[in-house]
Amino acid sequence: MKKILLIAFLAILSSCGVRNTQSMLSNGDYDGAINRALEGLRTNKNSKGNQDYVYLLEEAFAKAKERDLNDLSLLIKEKNPANLERIYNLYNQLHNRQDRIRGVLPLRLINENRNAIFPFDDYSNQIIASKSDLSVYLYENAKKLLSSRNKLVIREAFDDLAYLDKLNPNYKDVRDLMDQAQFRGTDFVLVSTKNDTQMVIPTRLQDDMLDFSTYGINDKWTVYHNKKQKEIVYDYAMIVNFREIKISPEQVRERQFVKEKQIKDGTKPLLDSNGVQVKDSDGKPMVVDVMKTITASIYEFTQFKSVQTTAKVEYHDLNSKQLIDAYPLSSEFVFEYIYANYNGDKRACDESYFQYFDRRAVPFPTNEQMVYDSGEDLKAKLKAIITGNRFRR
Repeated sequence: MKKILLIAFLAILSSCGVRNTQSMLSNGDYDGAINRALEGLRTNKNSKGNQDYVYLLEEAFAKAKERDLNDLSLLIKEKNPANLERIYNLYNQLHNRQDRIRGVLPLRLINENRNAIFPFDDYSNQIIASKSDLSVYLYENAKKLLSSRNKLVIREAFDDLAYLDKLNPNYKDVRDLMDQAQFRGTDFVLVSTKNDTQMVIPTRLQDDMLDFSTYGINDKWTVYHNKKQKEIVYDYAMIVNFREIKISPEQVRERQFVKEKQIKDGTKPLLDSNGVQVKDSDGKPMVVDVMKTITASIYEFTQFKSVQTTAKVEYHDLNSKQLIDAYPLSSEFVFEYIYANYNGDKRACDESYFQYFDRRAVPFPTNEQMVYDSGEDLKAKLKAIITGNRFRR
């Protein structure tokens, strides 16, 4: 019974697969139909139940080949160099399609007592010739694009050269031209800081802010420098303009509170209403916990100091001498240190609070240290601005 159900299930699956293949064929998705038919024939190509796939594969191959050859004929007649990539790809498509089918041959059509017919052709000469023509076109077109001063056009040249290098490795001086295109197509950005706060900003904070090796923000076509290099012509400037720094007074906040807790303080006999000690089922006297309330008066001290830094990130186009955009940048850093002492029973407090009893007051950080400590948050927000707002839209 299980075997019959399995056969029926497989038959249903096969029927669905055949219908899907027929649908692809009817809709002009010939390669999709070929792939689906090959998948259906993978398990047992000689099975009678797979005969439909053989017929569909034969038909899909003939129609796909006819379509590609017609497209090739038209493209070749147009004599448009822009068609060379399409021509090369079509020859490869014809070749690869034959290779996929060659792996399952021969395929027998049982009712017609013949093998399925797949007229194969050798496209190797056409592939080599079209590849050569495409290589020449890509190379000449890239050199033409490289004569432009427009960085976006130069980037197109790089893409053509990269494709050519993949298509035809070590072709002429392609690698050298790619290096040229990469350099000439790159936007170089000079980054600096400006202090309008009337306060001294720690030098190490400014250095850290401009240490772009830690940001990971350079991309394929944008490179940031914090020091001007002689051989570089900069396209853009990014200025981190510190506008205001507010530092709070040093404060010590005090508060007093009481903690209370019930704890076990021994045991006592369990008595019934008549004052007789209760015993369990084994005859052993029963006892209950004696609880007592303990308290502790807590004297807590909180040292507090904060700094708020406000800045503006300005994007400038150095060619047009124009401000492109500006983005607000702000950060707050808080120094908070808690210590405490107590009177009473320490156990009334949560154990997590015990750490504060072992502390004493500490020196407040200097204003310079506070400003510097705000740097990590500033750097993270600056990175978010840079990655979210590119110079070229």
